[in-house]
Amino acid sequence: MNPNPSTPHPEHASDGPTRTEQGTAQGGRPLGPRALRTRQRLLEITQDLLAERSVRDVSVVEIARRAGTSPATFYQYFADVEEAVLELASAAAEQVPSILEPLAVDWSGERGVAAARVLVDVFIRHWDANHAALLFRNVAAEQGDKRFQKVRIRAMHPVLQALAKKIEASQPNAAASGLHPVAAAAALAAILERLAAYHVELEAAKVSRDQLVETCARIVHRVVCG
Repeated sequence: MNPNPSTPHPEHASDGPTRTEQGTAQGGRPLGPRALRTRQRLLEITQDLLAERSVRDVSVVEIARRAGTSPATFYQYFADVEEAVLELASAAAEQVPSILEPLAVDWSGERGVAAARVLVDVFIRHWDANHAALLFRNVAAEQGDKRFQKVRIRAMHPVLQALAKKIEASQPNAAASGLHPVAAAAALAAILERLAAYHVELEAAKVSRDQLVETCARIVHRVVCG
């Protein structure tokens, strides 16, 4: 598995929402408040189960049982467990703009290192909260599933765009020194995503979370500021 982000083209980032993102039932029927609550409850149960086991080991029957409803009710909202995971990944994509807020401040000197530290920490926390859905999103996208490709592009394009703009602002002559802002942004995004996805394994190898955040933050800061 390779969860490193591809470099999405900006024109893809504005694609319209999928059916699951629109809050509709199978067939496109709009949902009322009560149905929306039921649908959200099914998603929450799916998220809880993903914290315990892999997506392939989560069944519709168990989701429905834990939610106190029937498999037939689940199928009113989602075609299968994979589609519920798609919705969870889509919801995670909506959180990305807030993750990028540290890029809005001045990154000169130690103030910039502190901002980079916040960026890395929040990015890892975002992955921790949505780990199974995001990991499945990346694997499915790389296997050619266009639904997950679309959600991944929508999540990662703002990251690449914000990092590239920060590099351009911090290094007006970056291209003259052989640094392409978009390529550099893609490399940083790959580092962030990879470390966020597998930081638990590094911690098991005696790399503390604080050490991981600090090291990654300083790498990001040096690339952004030159």
